[in-house]
Amino acid sequence: MELKNVDDVLKAFAQYVVDASKDNLKNDVNKYGSNKAGGDLDNSISYTFDKSQDLFLLDFLMEDYGTFVDKGVRGKTSTYPETQSALSKYQYGSGNFPKYGLREGIAKWLKKKRFQFRDKRGRFMSYESMNYLISMSIYNKGIKANLFFTTPFELGLQNLPRQLTNAFTLDIEKDIILGTKK
Repeated sequence: MELKNVDDVLKAFAQYVVDASKDNLKNDVNKYGSNKAGGDLDNSISYTFDKSQDLFLLDFLMEDYGTFVDKGVRGKTSTYPETQSALSKYQYGSGNFPKYGLREGIAKWLKKKRFQFRDKRGRFMSYESMNYLISMSIYNKGIKANLFFTTPFELGLQNLPRQLTNAFTLDIEKDIILGTKK
């Protein structure tokens, strides 16, 4: 039996989640004064849809660090109590992260963005000094939960059962009509 309407509903759900997640990332970037939306995380958000005989597989893909941006990470000494990062299962200093992984990521980001802080005398700080300051701040304070992916995923799931039921009904009716015409 061909379930074309069910396929269409699942693909529409996945595309909604991907598009809304990208929009949420762009809006969050713009909220902090940056006019350059996009980036590696934005470009990596996608989905795959695989249909075998009895199975529908829908996978959402993004950069590995997207989970940390979405759910937040609690800091070693403090966290953002007003946000959901305080409830996150991720925490710096727990031993679950690779050693110096944060510093490597910050170093790549600093080189890519090519900006530097100035010290009290107006001189540019080295990338190593900036990397240390930024990574220690993130390590101690954590990362605020963004929920750029979780929010559209949960909103899309609210209507999905009804839409799937309607699509499945249409597919069954179409199959019955085609079967009686043969």
